[in-house]
This record gives sequence, C-alpha cells and structure tokens, in this order.
Amino acid sequence: MPKFLTISSEWLIGCAISAIAYTFLFYFNGWLTNSLIFGLGVNWIYLPAGLRLFLTLIFGLPGALGIAIASFLISYYGDFPHELTLCIGVGLISGFAPYLARFFVFSNLRLESDLSNLDLPKLISCILIYSLLSAGLHQWWFSTMTLEDTGSFNHFVVMFIGDVLGSLLLISLIKYCLDLLRKVRQTAH
Repeated sequence: MPKFLTISSEWLIGCAISAIAYTFLFYFNGWLTNSLIFGLGVNWIYLPAGLRLFLTLIFGLPGALGIAIASFLISYYGDFPHELTLCIGVGLISGFAPYLARFFVFSNLRLESDLSNLDLPKLISCILIYSLLSAGLHQWWFSTMTLEDTGSFNHFVVMFIGDVLGSLLLISLIKYCLDLLRKVRQTAH
C-alpha cells in the first residue's frame, strides 16, 4: 500500500475515533451530570475534557480535528444559538486547546511522542495547562460573541474546575481499567 494511503487512513481513523468517542462521552456526561450545569457550555464536572486531552495526546492533529468537527456539530445542533461563526469557534477551541496544550507539554516538559515518560507530574501539568487554555479561550470566545450569561470570571473558574475534575476522573478511570485488565491477564496465565 502506498505511504500516502497509509497516512491518510491513519488520519481518517484517528479523526473518526476522536469524533465518535467525544460525541458519545459529551452526551453521556450531559445525562450523568445534568444537575451540575453552571451555564451554557460550563459544567462543574466535564468528563469530555479528559477525553479531549487523551485523544490529542494519542492521535495528535487528527484527534484535534475529530474533536473540532464533533464539537462544532454538537454546538450547532445543540443548546448554542445556530450561528455558524460562533459554533465554528467553539469547535476549533474544543479541538485545538488540548492540541496547543499537547504542543506546549511536548516541547517544554520533554514528553516523548509515544508517551513512555508520561508520569504523574507531567500528566497534572498537561491537565492544568489544557484546562487553563480551554476555559480561557472558551470564555473569551463567548464574551467576544456576546453570548448572554457567559464570559465572566465565574464562568471561567467553573469551566476550569470542571475541566480539571473531568480530566482527573476520566484519566483515573482509564488507569483503573488498564490496571484491572493487567491483573486479569496475570491471573489468567
């Protein structure tokens, strides 16, 4: 198979997995934490934040594109006003805030591309950097687009907390499941 087709199929798979996984977890989080919604696009616990970070760490740019496309569609057909510019911005911020955090962490914390040296301090740094970027950019965009009851410092703080808590919970759950899987494999042998 030509190298171009291999790269194209890897991009398409990473993009599709990211879009589908993000969409599923977004709606699951909405159902699970419905009573924790603070405002438009702001939740006290936002599990998809951890998935955004996880997918962009694993897939890179295809992950960011998949998240951006899914987030645009969720925003446009969801609770946001059906304004194309607004929803494109929400999608781009959702997909590229974790990608920017990934870029920053890879270049400044010397994270290996295969994540082999991802330890707890680097993971916490990733989560904090991503959460600051995501909450800051989202609230700036909401303020710029003059969305009602958004863009305040309180919205920023709650979104930051929700992204941090959601990321920690989701990544802890993934780690727990991986540890459990490892135990099951060890007892089977």
